[in-house]
Amino acid sequence: MQTEQTEQIEDTLREADGASVNVSTGGHPIITIMHASVGSGHKAAANAVAQAVDRLRGTHGVPADVEVEVIDILDFGRIKFDGNKTAAAFTGATRPIYDITWRYTLTGRLLWGGGTGWSRVMFPAFNEYIVNKRPIAIIATHITAANVAVGARMITGIEYPIVCIPTDYEIEGWWPHKETDLFCVATEFMAETLRPRHVKESSICITGIPVRGGFDDPIDHDEECERFGLPKDKLLVLVMAGASLPQPYVRFRAAIEQTLPFLRGLEQMHFVFLPGRDKEYADRLNKIFDAMKLENVTVLDYVEDMATLMRICDVAILKSGGLTVTECLCARLPMILLGKSYGQEKANTTMLTGFGASMHATTARELIMVLRHLHDNPAALKALLVNAEGLRHPDAADIIVDKTMGLVGRDVKREKHFAEFYWGDKPAHIR
Repeated sequence: MQTEQTEQIEDTLREADGASVNVSTGGHPIITIMHASVGSGHKAAANAVAQAVDRLRGTHGVPADVEVEVIDILDFGRIKFDGNKTAAAFTGATRPIYDITWRYTLTGRLLWGGGTGWSRVMFPAFNEYIVNKRPIAIIATHITAANVAVGARMITGIEYPIVCIPTDYEIEGWWPHKETDLFCVATEFMAETLRPRHVKESSICITGIPVRGGFDDPIDHDEECERFGLPKDKLLVLVMAGASLPQPYVRFRAAIEQTLPFLRGLEQMHFVFLPGRDKEYADRLNKIFDAMKLENVTVLDYVEDMATLMRICDVAILKSGGLTVTECLCARLPMILLGKSYGQEKANTTMLTGFGASMHATTARELIMVLRHLHDNPAALKALLVNAEGLRHPDAADIIVDKTMGLVGRDVKREKHFAEFYWGDKPAHIR
């Protein structure tokens, strides 16, 4: 049964009487880039693609007068909820439950294709957005955004390509596989996940994960060290322990604090702590370091120019979030991934360590051992850099925009369905 809002949308379409579906009501073509505020990575990837659209205006098929809108799909929901707080709920004892949901739901032979159900029930406001804006393309960095975009296309009948960008190093099962025009993935491993799901070869492109610019800009190492107040003659260890919400970092920070008494013995290393916007945690670190009289540590306030800071450091200690590890790859910054990983972070850890592109320490004891090894054998960092080069794609955002524009204007016949499940081949990777 159609809702009243859906009927109003279809009435609006009939009144348009054949108006172009590829031009917005404001007169300029629009590219809509969608994310969901569940962690910071999906939004960061969306913003990186938006920056690439601006860079490529007038080239690669990008209209010079194109408008770019970056939107959070959760803002259009019938029920409003905080995606970040919801995600933070899966950082304690419920982490294994999330791991099962992320890694094992619809990843075998029974697969999800896409449909209108989610859009009709939860996101009628986005259907109205499509009618009013008429984007020439939609790029989605989160599964919710992708599925809502698919549903709106079916409901409104307005044609636009949908490009999906998984922001981790494996693909969960709820992406709208059969209705996605192009998957832009990080690795061939991910392409091998999509092929048994009957995603066409022409709908798969290995681009890397999009990140902000600045990772290939020329810099002067010594000048930048001086700007950040860091020593020029030590191995700089970047401890990335900050986020907009502290909950995901509780265990990470606890493990880091267990290593603090041992930092004094690593005299050729200087540890750069990034608490992000968490001032309370920054104050706590400064008090601890003052009490311990540690001299080889620095606590930085929130850093805007992360690309430069990452490029002058020699190794990073971090959680295995998709966007963060990708930025490290683009900055040629070797990584030590700390802590047990679940869900997409487990997939990221498995990919990076399997590729030889990072080290992994599950506990504080293991981290101390790894740091001592690198302190005494800094040349070991070069092997990580060599192995990581195959995963490095600093131009991913530009490639994604170029591939997206190649899909605009096609005449495609689409079917409508409320929900579509289908039977795939044997998965290439057993989870």
